[in-house]
Amino acid sequence: MFYNFKIIGKVVIYNYIRRYTTFNEYWKIPWKRKNFGRYSIVQPGLIKKEPSFPQHITVPSYYTTTLPDPSPAEPEIKTSEQINKMRRSCILARQILECVKSYVQVGRTTEELNELVWNLCIENNAYPSPLNYRGFPKSVCTSVNNVACHGIPDDRPLQDGDIINVDVTVYLNSHHGDCSETFLVGDVDSEGCRLVKTTQLCLNNAIANCRPGVEFSTIGFVVEETARQNGFTVVPAFTGHGIGSYFHGPPDIYHCYNDYPGKMASGMTFTIEPVLAQGSQEIVILEDGWTAVTLDNGRTAQFEHTVLITESGVEVLTI
Repeated sequence: MFYNFKIIGKVVIYNYIRRYTTFNEYWKIPWKRKNFGRYSIVQPGLIKKEPSFPQHITVPSYYTTTLPDPSPAEPEIKTSEQINKMRRSCILARQILECVKSYVQVGRTTEELNELVWNLCIENNAYPSPLNYRGFPKSVCTSVNNVACHGIPDDRPLQDGDIINVDVTVYLNSHHGDCSETFLVGDVDSEGCRLVKTTQLCLNNAIANCRPGVEFSTIGFVVEETARQNGFTVVPAFTGHGIGSYFHGPPDIYHCYNDYPGKMASGMTFTIEPVLAQGSQEIVILEDGWTAVTLDNGRTAQFEHTVLITESGVEVLTI
């Protein structure tokens, strides 16, 4: 299951998954719906074009080209100056995510959440990292219910019983800070709550095992074991990644059983961001090139932190 794939940003696309599918075609794909609980299946809505970004704020190279500069070939050991810049960008990312959390409620659209992130970035002289990254059209990712990852903010109002992952990344002082959380909207059923709680537990357990000398593959083992013990499935198509002045780079952080080489070392910064599903691990990428939905329409949840490996253990930079 770990062969024949390619990595595009955070996405691992498996050969047996269709890369682009219209939503109508998606409904024609044969799948067996299980009793995953009470929630609405999300269909992509209308997307509003982002305005031009203010010129006084430093932007990454891909703002105009959509293509990021090359990342390091090997996991980067940060200097103290780089670590301080990472801390500031990660603190801002967490502050913005907390503001979004208080704004999530029934009736709000994901476009309104996007506008909030846009405005908070500008107020803090930061750039919303997802915008124009490999052509992503918005400032934040908002993934609701059966949308596993990279949901594009649109005009759909949040409904009572939804769960929504909001993935905030900011570019400040030429460094990225990245975090996400899955929020409950209104009265969420017990299975939805349990999915969210277990996903957060997977992240916490993975972080607890991070320290110098530990193999990167340990993260996947811990996440997979925690998910299976609670009756959920890890979606292997989405990985964590090294981060710094670049948005994505080595190491690749797999959240499933794997044999990815290498060990953690003091000064490394990377994200851990497991996605758990109620049912199948299989996903479909819709025709917009980004929205990843579960093949069986089961819900997913995701949590993410950016971490720093220290001499004695690990520091969560986005807490």
